[in-house]
Amino acid sequence: MDAQSSTQGRRVALITGVTGQDGSYLSELLLAKGYVVHGLKRRSSSYNHPRLEHILDPEYPDSERFHLHYADLTDFSSLCKVLRLTKPDEVYNLGAQSHVQVSFELPQYTAEASGVAVMHMLEAIRTTGLERSARFYQASTSELYGKVHEVPQSEETPFHPRSPYGVAKLYGFWAVKNYREAYDMFACNGILFNHESPRRGEIFVTRKITMAVAKIKLGRQECLMLGNLDAQRDWGHARDYVYCMWLMLQQEEPEDFVIGTGITTTVRKFAELAFARAGMPIHWEGPPGVTEVGVVSEGERKGQAVVRISPKYFRPSEVDLLLGDPTKARTKLGWNPQKTSLQQLVNEMVDADVDMATNPRAYLKY
Repeated sequence: MDAQSSTQGRRVALITGVTGQDGSYLSELLLAKGYVVHGLKRRSSSYNHPRLEHILDPEYPDSERFHLHYADLTDFSSLCKVLRLTKPDEVYNLGAQSHVQVSFELPQYTAEASGVAVMHMLEAIRTTGLERSARFYQASTSELYGKVHEVPQSEETPFHPRSPYGVAKLYGFWAVKNYREAYDMFACNGILFNHESPRRGEIFVTRKITMAVAKIKLGRQECLMLGNLDAQRDWGHARDYVYCMWLMLQQEEPEDFVIGTGITTTVRKFAELAFARAGMPIHWEGPPGVTEVGVVSEGERKGQAVVRISPKYFRPSEVDLLLGDPTKARTKLGWNPQKTSLQQLVNEMVDADVDMATNPRAYLKY
């Protein structure tokens, strides 16, 4: 069944970044709600959408309403082509170069893929005549706050980004507000704080920790290398956060919302919780800094140094504390910011990575 014939009066959504963590969870949510879902993927010589494999399986209940299209956020003509074909009611712009550390290495590309690309999407919606019918969600980020001016951070907190990624996302944030005000488009920003899951990319610190814990537990890795242990983040579950994205596009008027749990935790604590879940509780030895070591406290690996600090993982300009104030989302959207606790999130990620380390096909369950 082709993309047009499967619509049959259903609402239609277009998701950029559909191959990522958030895109896969959002696709599941929208399909379960009866949408026809279209996703953009970039051309690659290797298989680049394992998070979608279960949805693409013909046995998946709603697979016939899920369609992938080749396009790129830096290619305006390809965006217009897909918009004309799909005529979406809702557009979720989740695509970006989203790794903060990488943005210091690739600042120009990050500016294009995470900043200018937002303008591409908004202008493509106008060019294809969808500015009155399509509602637009932009995946903004807590990295906008950077060197924070107040704690916690709300919709009114001034921005002070501390990375090329944060700067690029700030451009996208204001592009959305400008198009909303200039063209009366239903366009909104979700300022999402850190959100994780077993589908998180392997180079992000939370997933790096849980994968290393699994490998150390199974004797396949000796030690985990980390950077700033005392950086504090507001971590929630991606599955909960994509539901809030959807809620934002169901409102009568477009508004920007902070999406976070209201609880902040250090990288140090996240690592402690992860190792404890795997039966390897750790304590810290040595003075704080690059000489500090995480050592297993009990069990068969007692005394083994499993966490060490490397200067290469410190950012050129660090963001020390991020803590979202979800009051507006709680009151206006009825969203529960703490549906999944940090302990539940850590447990799910560690258990999944242990499972996947022993069974390569187990990722299909997560």
